[in-house]
Amino acid sequence: MKKVFTTGQVAKICKVAPRTVSKWFDSGRLKGYRIPGSQDRRIPREQLIRFLKEHGMPLGELEEEEWHKVLLIGTEKLFTDRLKEYLPENDDFKFELANSGFEAGTLAQSFHPDTIIIDLGLGRAESIQITANLRKNDAYTTTLIIGLAGEDEADPDKLKEYGFDDIFKKPFDVALLGEKVKSIAEAKRED
Repeated sequence: MKKVFTTGQVAKICKVAPRTVSKWFDSGRLKGYRIPGSQDRRIPREQLIRFLKEHGMPLGELEEEEWHKVLLIGTEKLFTDRLKEYLPENDDFKFELANSGFEAGTLAQSFHPDTIIIDLGLGRAESIQITANLRKNDAYTTTLIIGLAGEDEADPDKLKEYGFDDIFKKPFDVALLGEKVKSIAEAKRED
């Protein structure tokens, strides 16, 4: 995630001329700093986002970076609602739900999730197949995949061989899962 932008990069994001960005900077409306010994301007990411929001401008490619996206596959409504209490959508989290393997593949391709939570109640074989297919794709090598398993289907070591990063045995405290996803999101933002 890019933390500092040049006026040219900001111009491209805002779909304006670089000179317009320079005017915003020089008038103090867009906060940033100059490179010492140079006239070049730099705009920190958070200042650019603040400026865009203040002026009702679309965040464009920045919006994609701002959210930690979670794809929920085969999860029950009660679980989904509880997880959203711990990871509110207005607090940097965005959710999509899939109820089948086909829908999961389609959403994974368009949504580009950072975390995928699969309820093995959807079907152990289907859940393993979804995970195996995702792990074959280089785009999902760093995606956290968490399995939710009942007592009879939870063999954490075996499931990790199939590509799951972590397994939560039911029943479990949704707050623990929420904290895990939150810590992953915070670590990603710091990178």
